[in-house]
Amino acid sequence: MTNYIGAIDQGTSSSRFMVFESGTGKVVAEHQIEVEQLFPHESWVEQRPAELLRSVEACVEAVTEKLRGQGLGLERLAGVGITNQRETTILWHRGTGRPLYNAVVWCDARNGVDVHKLTEEFGQDHLRDKCGLPLATYFSATKLSWLLSNVPEVQAALEEGQLMFGTVDTWLVYNLTGRHVTDVTNASRTMLMNINTLEWDNTLLDFFNIPASILPSIQASSSDFGAISSGPLEGVRVLGVVGDQQAALLGQGCVSRGEAKNTYGTGCFMLYNTGEEIVHSRHGLLTTLAYQQEGHKPTYALEGSVAVAGLALRWLRDNMGMIKDFEEAFSLAAEVERTDGVYFVPAFSGLFAPHWRSDARGTLCGLTGHTTKQHVARAVIESVCFQVCEIVEAMQADTDTAPSRILVDGGMTQSELLLQLQSNLLGMEVHKPSIKEVTALGAAVAAGVTAGVWELGSKMEDIETFRPSIDTKERARKMKRWRMAVERSLGWDIEFMSS
Repeated sequence: MTNYIGAIDQGTSSSRFMVFESGTGKVVAEHQIEVEQLFPHESWVEQRPAELLRSVEACVEAVTEKLRGQGLGLERLAGVGITNQRETTILWHRGTGRPLYNAVVWCDARNGVDVHKLTEEFGQDHLRDKCGLPLATYFSATKLSWLLSNVPEVQAALEEGQLMFGTVDTWLVYNLTGRHVTDVTNASRTMLMNINTLEWDNTLLDFFNIPASILPSIQASSSDFGAISSGPLEGVRVLGVVGDQQAALLGQGCVSRGEAKNTYGTGCFMLYNTGEEIVHSRHGLLTTLAYQQEGHKPTYALEGSVAVAGLALRWLRDNMGMIKDFEEAFSLAAEVERTDGVYFVPAFSGLFAPHWRSDARGTLCGLTGHTTKQHVARAVIESVCFQVCEIVEAMQADTDTAPSRILVDGGMTQSELLLQLQSNLLGMEVHKPSIKEVTALGAAVAAGVTAGVWELGSKMEDIETFRPSIDTKERARKMKRWRMAVERSLGWDIEFMSS
């Protein structure tokens, strides 16, 4: 009898629950709900933890109804995997389970001044050898430090010994199973886990003045995280937890050294599998855990993280009112063959890899009286591709090699224009699989491995391939202009604060 695996995918823009046929990746049922992002101040991005949980529960209820409609019982469900937006920081009260503040989302940069001071004093790479990460606003530790210093309810709970910390995976698992745990991939994004020992590191905790008592325990991505205690899935075990970008790596089947994938979602994230070797980047990339199966050595990766990809299209729609939906942005961009010199740098809350400049701000360059919304839409889409090119260049510099192709996934890959532009600017083939929700598939793979019903490394079929159609000279010209635009985006936040 065929087994099924469930996958909870809690992302920045939406929550979904999917059920896959084990081993094949065939989707049996799914449901998705958009979740709200809050922007209370410049560079602040928050979400309501209770809403994230409720949206997941609603998706689970909807899918279980669909399964019943198909005559499928939950006894066929071999387990559930969870994948999540990483770095997003949640604090709650141990006694009541109540959140003590909104979730501080991964792209939130309210801690920019504090991070700038640390960088000035110690250098951006001060902690890299232990945690694999630069000092940046991006990671959980710097957000947690801000919360501990600025929120009275958090300070009171800490004094009472009632404070609990977790990224989104931990928050969900705690509410589903009652266990306070995380996996190695999410822990590696906090700046608090030693990537060599896979344990919380006292030196890192002391540096950020964070007490170990508030932290969850760490376990392998494919392992038993406990049984769901209530609701439609009561009794079903959570058998895998993996951060969303690492989940996409699993979903794409990139489990061998030298394979790379890029996900185009709210942000944009490329992971390059380095196997069991820890490669410390000297060109602005992150060293991160890719995956670990219980009882096995961990797999590592280099990662290039871009803060703004699909978020730029949401900005065009919600803030600027230039489009009614994302599809219109792609349609407008296709109406012109080039941007006619317009370049857009989407540094809404600074630039992530490979620059790590929290002082950068969004910049639109090259406007003339000839510029139309078509040119702007195309420049916004091209900005995503340019940022990916910078990541690939850094990966090549760190490893002396470059991937021969890029496997892609995420919501923006619905656009053939974007993928052709990406292939043109990279000068390499871009491969798109038939299944869109590769991240959720990766969570199912992680759980399926624990359940013994899935094997790592299964490749998806029906791949669409995009090949370069511009020459090296044109590619170099475009990249040169992009770097000029990036240079113009730097230093804005510091100048503003001192003016």
